[in-house]
Amino acid sequence: MFADLLRRLTDPAPAPLADTDARLALGALLVRLARSDGDYAAIEVARIDAILAARYGLSNPSDLRADCEALEKEAPDTVRFTRAIKDAVPYDDRRAVVVSMWEIVLADGERSAEENSLMRMIAPMLGVTDQDSNAARRAIEASK
Repeated sequence: MFADLLRRLTDPAPAPLADTDARLALGALLVRLARSDGDYAAIEVARIDAILAARYGLSNPSDLRADCEALEKEAPDTVRFTRAIKDAVPYDDRRAVVVSMWEIVLADGERSAEENSLMRMIAPMLGVTDQDSNAARRAIEASK
């Protein structure tokens, strides 16, 4: 179903993604992070829905989330997938996704080793600075 999008993402010189494809790719990263600890908790699903609804002005984000879940299953390893997104998505969108990723990590009140490891890997691969990632984490922690 997502073969064309994945082919375009993993092209040696990917073109910028259309908004619809960027939504899917970035949402799939949120799903991958939420699933990383082996517990795709209802609170994480609800947080992904809330993020997608707020970010894209959706009243019912569950269809988009379901597509993101399917794409995440088909996507290549995290390193290639993340690097491909970096090349195809503007910095501000990637930085906003890191903020959203911290929301997912902190949603259930527990930071698993798997989630921490994935965050340490993904943010730099997206080209988001450590300073921006740390500022995002601190802002999310302060808002709780």
